[in-house]
Amino acid sequence: MHFVIYFGILRFMKTRLFKYFFIFLYLCGVLSAGEIRIAVAANVSYAIEELKTSFSTQHPDIKVNVVLGSSGKLTAQIKNGAPYGIFMSANMKYPQALYEEGLALEKPHVYTKGALACLSVKKQDFSQGVRLLKDKAIQKISIANPKTAPYGKASVEAIKNAGIYDEVKAKLVYAESISQAVSYTLIATQVGLIAKSSLFSSKMIQYKEGTHWFSVNSELYTPIEQGIVRLKYAKGKPEYKAFYDFILSPTAQSIFEKYGYLNI
Repeated sequence: MHFVIYFGILRFMKTRLFKYFFIFLYLCGVLSAGEIRIAVAANVSYAIEELKTSFSTQHPDIKVNVVLGSSGKLTAQIKNGAPYGIFMSANMKYPQALYEEGLALEKPHVYTKGALACLSVKKQDFSQGVRLLKDKAIQKISIANPKTAPYGKASVEAIKNAGIYDEVKAKLVYAESISQAVSYTLIATQVGLIAKSSLFSSKMIQYKEGTHWFSVNSELYTPIEQGIVRLKYAKGKPEYKAFYDFILSPTAQSIFEKYGYLNI
């Protein structure tokens, strides 16, 4: 009986040891020479493939592996030891926090600026710009929560600077995130203030500029600064520095602009 119990415990321990051993091998050896892994905010997902392709023309020997997610969740993974060498965040808050905690090689830099657009699934007269939101036919306006989402904060700023906040505040429908604000706009509200970059997804190309959406005047709000930082995992690995420099280059900036971002 004791032998059976002992054998069972030994087998359990070996199973766990093998499990952790293979996890260790995966984390340490999954990337071959010339491969890098970067963490990228979900709102950059539409531009990242073209960025990778352009980078590969300059560095064909480096393969870029991308992990997409919300900036908050990616930050949590990095704090828990996820092997990412570069973090491209949706704002400056998260990479700055990682730098302050000693998890980054240097201070974060702005790599692009997020812009606002006003979207409606139905045709609208956009000649009024943001003041369209005052129209009596528009009963509900979706925006991201300004207390937690940078795009929501920018949306409120734009409405206030347009001088119409008091007239439209009762119409505002708050979404938990900018992606949810897009969903609300498509199914529940007449218009929405969303990230312009979201209009470049394959699911949104049916909506045309000037008919279904317009760019909100960037003078009405503070464009959302998105931050990039090299993490400690990238130390001594020139492949990461090459990609970092590329993202800050004029070539990458032109690609970001193509996908609805503002130049830094």
